[in-house]
Amino acid sequence: MADRTDVVAERFAGRTAIITGASRGIGLAIAERLVAEGAKVVITGRRADALDAAVAALGGPDRALGVAGHAADTAHQDEVVAQTLDTFGSADLLVNNTGINPVYGPLMELDPDVARNVVEVNVLSALSWVQKTYRSWMSGHGGAVVNVASLSGIRPEPGIGMYGASKAMLMHLTKELAVELGPRVRVNAVAPAVVKTRFAAALYEGREDAVAAEYPLARLGAPDDIAGVVSFLLSVDAAWMTGRTLVVDGGLAATGGA
Repeated sequence: MADRTDVVAERFAGRTAIITGASRGIGLAIAERLVAEGAKVVITGRRADALDAAVAALGGPDRALGVAGHAADTAHQDEVVAQTLDTFGSADLLVNNTGINPVYGPLMELDPDVARNVVEVNVLSALSWVQKTYRSWMSGHGGAVVNVASLSGIRPEPGIGMYGASKAMLMHLTKELAVELGPRVRVNAVAPAVVKTRFAAALYEGREDAVAAEYPLARLGAPDDIAGVVSFLLSVDAAWMTGRTLVVDGGLAATGGA
């Protein structure tokens, strides 16, 4: 029997993953995990210099490709899928990690245009990425998708209400896509609580110990905590799972309010 470590290290051998919003934070941690387990990855983000640095850290052009652009730009999506197929020959896995939360405050003061932009980036662009990857590769070859949602889509979080609402929509979209695309393509989601990244810094900076004390596991999440769960959902170990959202929250939801 093969050593389990060897099996995990090669479980994505010959497969290619597209990961949006992956120049840093959770997205980059997911890319690092998948490359370590044999995948080749195509990562996206707004800044070309950050993507170049990430590609170098991932092992260079033999293992990774970075394509700069706005996640909700359909022309950018087309470019990424085309470059993925041209460079690595397949687009087996998709991780919709891009998300925005441009404002903090009550919903009653939210600009409707800002709300529309949150939905556009956090939900509609995720749908478009799935459509384009499905039509270009997965419809004929199969595949797996993971959408990065949030615990705030399950339990109310004052101040980031529109972000939470968009993530709730993304989790339901995950179920709809799982039903429509099965059995060829599996679609799941992961819902983190607060993870220590630049994106979430406003939720814990200057009071990390107090925030962490609310969690049964007594710490905030790390990007690697999410990367491991995403890797599982994309792998054959989750071959009989689709339409599910796995909550990864250090036990926070167990304290009530979910």
